[in-house]
Amino acid sequence: MAEEKAPTTTQFPGTIEPQKPRLKKAPEFPILEKQNWLIHLHYIRKDYAACKALIKEQLQETQGLCEYAIYVQALMYRLEGNIQESLELFQSCAVLNPQNADNLKQVARSLFLLGKHKAAIEVYNEAAKLNQKDWEICHNLGVCYMYLKHFNKAKDQLHSALQLNRHDLTYIMLGKIHLLEGELEKAIDIYKKAVEFSPENTELLTTLGLLYLQLGIYQKAFEHLGNALTFDPTNYKAILAAGSMMQTHGDFDVALTKYRVMAYSVPESPPLWNNIGMCFFGKKKYVAAISCLKRANYLAPFDWKILYNLGLVHLTMQQYASAFHFLSAAINFQPKMGELYMLLAIALTNLDDSENASRAYAEAVALDQSNPLVNLNYAVLLYNQGEKKKALAQYQEMEKKVTLLKGSSSLDFDPEMVEMAQKMGAALQVGEALVWTKPVKDLKSRHRTTSANKSSNLQQPLGSNQALGQAMSSAAGFGKTTQLPAEQDGYNHSRLASCDDSL
Repeated sequence: MAEEKAPTTTQFPGTIEPQKPRLKKAPEFPILEKQNWLIHLHYIRKDYAACKALIKEQLQETQGLCEYAIYVQALMYRLEGNIQESLELFQSCAVLNPQNADNLKQVARSLFLLGKHKAAIEVYNEAAKLNQKDWEICHNLGVCYMYLKHFNKAKDQLHSALQLNRHDLTYIMLGKIHLLEGELEKAIDIYKKAVEFSPENTELLTTLGLLYLQLGIYQKAFEHLGNALTFDPTNYKAILAAGSMMQTHGDFDVALTKYRVMAYSVPESPPLWNNIGMCFFGKKKYVAAISCLKRANYLAPFDWKILYNLGLVHLTMQQYASAFHFLSAAINFQPKMGELYMLLAIALTNLDDSENASRAYAEAVALDQSNPLVNLNYAVLLYNQGEKKKALAQYQEMEKKVTLLKGSSSLDFDPEMVEMAQKMGAALQVGEALVWTKPVKDLKSRHRTTSANKSSNLQQPLGSNQALGQAMSSAAGFGKTTQLPAEQDGYNHSRLASCDDSL
C-alpha cells in the first residue's frame, strides 16, 4: 500500500501566519487595597506584631487612605484597651467611607465603652438610617438606653431586635431590664422563651433556675439548675445555687459535695466559702465554720452577709465580744436591717450593757415590721429590767406579727421560740394560748440563758437563709435593688452585640 503523506500547505507571499490567542492578565488590585487579604490573615491568626508592621507599611504607601488597614488597627487598639485611640481611628474610617454602616457601628461601640451612651445612641441612629434591618443596631441601642435608665425605650429596641433576628444575648438583656424594674414574673416569661429558643444555653437555664429559687418554686428551680449542670458540670453559678437549696433543706453533706466540685474551678469565691462555712455551722462544727467564714471575709471584706454569719456563729459559741465586732461591721454596710440590731442587742445584753442593748432593740423594732423574734427578745429584756408595761406592749406586738404570718403562710415556728413565748406570756399574766398552741416545757429563766436561747433560735433558719441569700446575690444579683454592672471593657464585650470585624 502506498504510504499516505500529510497534506502540505503552501504559503503565499504576503500572507500572515495566525497567532495563538493570549491569556488575559488578571487586573491588578488598586494600590489602596492590595494588601488587605494579608492584613486580614494576620489579624484572624492573632499575629498582631506582623499585622501592625504590614499596616504601617500599607498606610505609608497609601498616605493613610487605606480604610481597611485603619479599621483593623482600630480593632487591635480596642483589644489592647486603648479605647480612645480606637475611637479616633474608627472616626477616620467613617470619614473615608461615610456610607458604610459598620464604621458607624464601631464608632458607637467605642463611645459606649467610654461610657458616652447618649453620643453612642446618636451614632447608632445614624447607622440605622443606612441599614434599617440590622438587629445589632437595635440590640445595642437597647443596651445604651438601659444604662441611661430609659427602660421603656430599651425594651422597644430589644423587641425590635428580636423581631429581626432572635439571639440569646437580646433575651438576656431584656430579662435584665424587667428585673431592674422589679417585674419578676415578666422576667421569667422572657427567660422561658429564651430557653425554648436555646435549650442548651447554661446561662439562661441557670438564671431561670435562680428566679424560680427566689420565688420559692424549688421543684422548677432544681429542674433548670440540673439541666444547666447536665450541659456544663462545672458551672459555678448553678452549683452554688443548687448547693444552697440543699443547704436550706438540711442536706449539708450533699451540699458540701457540690461545693467541693466548685472549689477546684473557683477557689477564691467569697460566696462559696460563706456557704461552706454555714454548712459546717449546720453540722455544729463551729470552729470549721468560723475558719471558712473568715476566709470568705478576707476575700470580700465589705459583704455584710458574711459579717452577719460570723456574728451569728460567734453568738452561738458565746463569744459575745467577737460577735459584737462583726455585727457592728455588718450594720455599717446594711444599716436598715432590723435583725442585725436584734443580734447586736443580744450580744450587748450578754456583755452586761443593758442600756445600749435597749437602744439596739428599739432600732430593730422600728426597722423590722415582720419578725416576731425582735419583739419577743425585746420583751424579755424589758421584763428582766422590771418594765412590765413596756414588755407587755412588745409581747402584744409580737402576737400581731405571728397572727399575720400564720394567715399568710403555713410557717412552722421554732419550738424553742414557742416555749419562750409561752413562758413570757405566763410571766406577764396574759395567758398561754392566745397565739401559741404547743405545750409549755420547762425552761431556765435566767436572763443570760434567755438571750442565748434567742440567739440559738435564730441559728438554723437565719444561717441557712443567709447562705441562700448569698448564693442568690452572687450568682445572679436579682431583686429590686439590682444595680447595673460597672462599665468595664470585659463586661461590655460580652453584653454588647459585636459587629463583624472584617469588612
